[in-house]
Amino acid sequence: MKRVITYGTFDLLHYGHINLLRTAKQKGDYLIVGLSTDEFNLLQKGKTSYFSYEKRKQLLEAIRYVDLVIPEESWEQKITDMKKYNVDIFVIGDDWSGKFDYLTTESGVEVVYLPRTPEVSTTQIKADLTMFNQNNVSKDF
Repeated sequence: MKRVITYGTFDLLHYGHINLLRTAKQKGDYLIVGLSTDEFNLLQKGKTSYFSYEKRKQLLEAIRYVDLVIPEESWEQKITDMKKYNVDIFVIGDDWSGKFDYLTTESGVEVVYLPRTPEVSTTQIKADLTMFNQNNVSKDF
């Protein structure tokens, strides 16, 4: 059995996320998703999620491509996860290109950078919603 792992926040789940998960699953038989915890997002990534970790986890577990969701609590846990879950392939978006090449040397996994879905991102969705709300606030309270 070929095991694949990917990591991310997966907030405001959208079709770009689904594209990533589907493509990752096609690379193997079993897909593990390391889901960033709320604490990890805040303290190490400097961002907050709209949905809590538990809600984001529920959404991911409902997707047919995902076999297991684990918490991502630090950048350093990746090597441990590769060994613990007998991972063969690490998949991540190509905006991280080159950043995880060390995993091949240190844990023997194949590292694959997938192209992102160009027309959608959670950051852009949040910005669009903020702009929409600012422009469409009713003054008739």
